[in-house]
Amino acid sequence: MDLFQIIVLALVQGLTEFLPISSSAHLILPSAVLGWQDQGLAFDVAVHIGTLLAVVVYFRQDILRIIGGWLTTGFSRTPNADGRLAWFIALATIPAGLAGLLLDDWIEANLRSVAVIAWATIGFGILLGIADRVKGKGITLGKMTLMMALVIGVAQAIALIPGTSRSGITMTAALFIGLQRVDAARFSFLLSIPLILAAGGLKTLDLMDSVLPVDWTAIAIGIAVSAVSAWLCIYYFLAFINRIGMMPFVVYRLVLGALLMVFFV
Repeated sequence: MDLFQIIVLALVQGLTEFLPISSSAHLILPSAVLGWQDQGLAFDVAVHIGTLLAVVVYFRQDILRIIGGWLTTGFSRTPNADGRLAWFIALATIPAGLAGLLLDDWIEANLRSVAVIAWATIGFGILLGIADRVKGKGITLGKMTLMMALVIGVAQAIALIPGTSRSGITMTAALFIGLQRVDAARFSFLLSIPLILAAGGLKTLDLMDSVLPVDWTAIAIGIAVSAVSAWLCIYYFLAFINRIGMMPFVVYRLVLGALLMVFFV
């Protein structure tokens, strides 16, 4: 890959990992429009590392507090808010983990098409818009229940359908059950950490078994660009989401899905 391709693909991954707009839909466009080849396993590992670094650095204080709460009160009868949140994140990760192990190969063989991605981009975009319009209860993470976390976890499993958007579907579920926008986004981002870590770890194991040469310059640039773009995405999304709401992303998804349907299906 040349430098321009590396930067574009790393930017796409960094921005779409956390915005509710579907990374699958965007990764189709460069290859379809510009004729680029698949970026390869090593680059996949690089951008996973980059996005993981971004979310961990941004939420470093939250992560330390959550781990501390889990270690000190997580195994007691009355865990504190951070101890409960640690369990909620762990338990909400299970549905997507199980679905990935059981269905990933089938989804790759049967659902990874432009038509599925286009319809999912549109359909789940509409759901996001409806969820944002529903008057929620303004529930904060401190008031979250185990059932709420499991509902969001099941929604995250649906994100295995290409075009859905992991952040989009988890925020949609969180809004439907009453979380306020910022806390819906924060839980979605925190919930991404175990999955990105697991996906990156599996890809790293595959890379270790591969005999293909690795372009370490591309890896370094991919990590840096995806990390910086993902961190900026998280920062500005959380800063402005209460002001702008989800509708700009809904409209964007509808337009993107329609373009995919018209030009690539």
